[in-house]
Amino acid sequence: MGKLRFMTAGESHGPCLTAIVEGLPAGFRPDIDRINKDMARRQQGYGRGGRMKIETDKAEVQSGIRFGETLGSPITLRVNNRDWQNWTGRMSQFGEPEGPAVTEARPGHADLVGVLKYDRKDARDILERASARETAARVAVGALCKEFLRALDIAVISHVVNIGGAEVDRSRIAADAIGNTDSELNCCDPAAEEAMKAKIRAAMEAGDTLGGIFEVIVRNLPIGLGSHIQWDRRLDGKLAQALMSIQAIKGVEVGEGFGYASLPGSKAHDEMFFDGDSHVYRKTNHAGGLEGGITNGEELVVRACMKPIPTLMTPLHSVDIRTKQPVLASKERSDCCAVSAASVVGEAMVAITLAAEIMETFGGDNIADIKRNIADYKARLTAAM
Repeated sequence: MGKLRFMTAGESHGPCLTAIVEGLPAGFRPDIDRINKDMARRQQGYGRGGRMKIETDKAEVQSGIRFGETLGSPITLRVNNRDWQNWTGRMSQFGEPEGPAVTEARPGHADLVGVLKYDRKDARDILERASARETAARVAVGALCKEFLRALDIAVISHVVNIGGAEVDRSRIAADAIGNTDSELNCCDPAAEEAMKAKIRAAMEAGDTLGGIFEVIVRNLPIGLGSHIQWDRRLDGKLAQALMSIQAIKGVEVGEGFGYASLPGSKAHDEMFFDGDSHVYRKTNHAGGLEGGITNGEELVVRACMKPIPTLMTPLHSVDIRTKQPVLASKERSDCCAVSAASVVGEAMVAITLAAEIMETFGGDNIADIKRNIADYKARLTAAM
């Protein structure tokens, strides 16, 4: 069994986004309706911009699945850009350039550094690929990986816990509400959601943007994913890199995370108890399900902080990359707040990371062998205790 890997391609206003996934096993049956439900979730959310009114994203399977079942061969996914019809001249693969060049670099965006690194004269050559539109392809891949994890009874869910400083009250959130909410912001605290919406409305009126924090939770993971043996095999490191790779994510924490700074050791660690039935349990989960870079059987809990989107309708001061003169930054059609969308992308990246880890740990080219390997492994753990 090879390593699970994926790659995306495509520009924000190009014909489509494409992803190729290699390394998922044969024999499991992904639900295309659930995959496309995640595609729709990524587009929803209070504070989203006009692009979401144009696109209705669906993942089209081009290879690797036959009669509803994975074949073990590479799976190709395609997400069409409906807005391409309005950009065929400006984004043509060949011919002469059309439309004005983008030269007013946006602070906080890849515009300037990308132009300098790749020796371009038009920031559109950079911003099209740097755009968070690329995450539509990642969500397609992640939703497919969630289907694989679902076949192993593993659930990946998320919720938004902070937007613009408006935070949820965790005492008001039932565990079964997470992943089962119809909230516009993927928030499970209605009072906090109203406060978040008020902040978004105020930011929209001011031509400003807002960021926030989302939390991804994974249930029913086996003990032992990841390793302490080498730095690059620690699962917490892999998860941090996966989440930090999402556009606009500037901070990641596992479990208590930065909250550990305020706790003494006597309060920070999860004491262990034995239930007399071959099971060690913990009454707390400060570690977020990871100890020593290895899953410990508790819920995996990771959070990510998204900065405010750098495209403001009231632009910031900048420099024209061509004339070097002071200008106001360019304005692309954009969102005021996309934290709820980022939470869906976060689910995707966590699911991809865990699917890869399971394939590495338990091997097998088909789902039946993987299930058997996991069952044997769990039986050994039970006997060991």
